[in-house]
Amino acid sequence: MADEVEEKKYMTPAEVASQLMVSSAAVRRWAAEGKLKALTTPGGHRRFLPDDVKRFAEQRNILTGASSDEILRVLVVDDDVQFSGYLVKMLNKYPENIIAELVNNGFDAGIKIHEFRPDVVLLDLMMLGMDGFQVCERLKNDKAIKHTRVIAMTGYPSANNVEKILSAGAEVCLSKPVDRNELLELLGIKRK
Repeated sequence: MADEVEEKKYMTPAEVASQLMVSSAAVRRWAAEGKLKALTTPGGHRRFLPDDVKRFAEQRNILTGASSDEILRVLVVDDDVQFSGYLVKMLNKYPENIIAELVNNGFDAGIKIHEFRPDVVLLDLMMLGMDGFQVCERLKNDKAIKHTRVIAMTGYPSANNVEKILSAGAEVCLSKPVDRNELLELLGIKRK
């Protein structure tokens, strides 16, 4: 019996986050909500079985195991030209890790997502025309691109807005102004 326990490899939230290319906070939230099966140690720490993580990723069409040598493609979708320009400029300071591009409305986002094939979309909620909720829903309903991570951003982080965008498929909703370090952590980028 002891040998059987030793053979099991349990994963920490950080290891799961790395494999799924999400933040540790997203992993902990999924576990707390019962979406991702977790075991709890006597000390209160969550641990995950690799098979449970794999099954969770497959059910949600999440790509796993990207190499740290790969370039992360990030699309910023925000109608605030100054803010979106700042984000792209800041992210492109990491040329060995990230290629960042932007569009300033939801309609252009639909086209650009199919052309650029981003790994992550940084998505503003409140835009004229097609808002971030609609963009996220369309992205997550498109089989060809629904694995794309969505990190929502808003200057109006009401409980209703956050719940609505998470239900649409975003992994997290950040308040504006976005904390640079938190964003880089979510993207898995080490600060310079």
